[in-house]
Amino acid sequence: MPKSHVADDGVVESLLRLPHVERASGKSKAAIYAAMSRGEFPRPVRIGRKSVAWRASEIRDWQATLPRADAVE
Repeated sequence: MPKSHVADDGVVESLLRLPHVERASGKSKAAIYAAMSRGEFPRPVRIGRKSVAWRASEIRDWQATLPRADAVE
């Protein structure tokens, strides 16, 4: 379940944990971290000492960069 975070500017931002990001991206944990190391996937934010989450807006922005299936030849 996505969590929410209020940014400094007062905007509520949903934070997604890894299982949700895996489902939203269609990528495995290993593929997500490999894409992050290549600069091709958003990096998470630290939400605890040993916890990270991804900003939902950054995942949506990444999804918007993907080619449409009908555009692939």
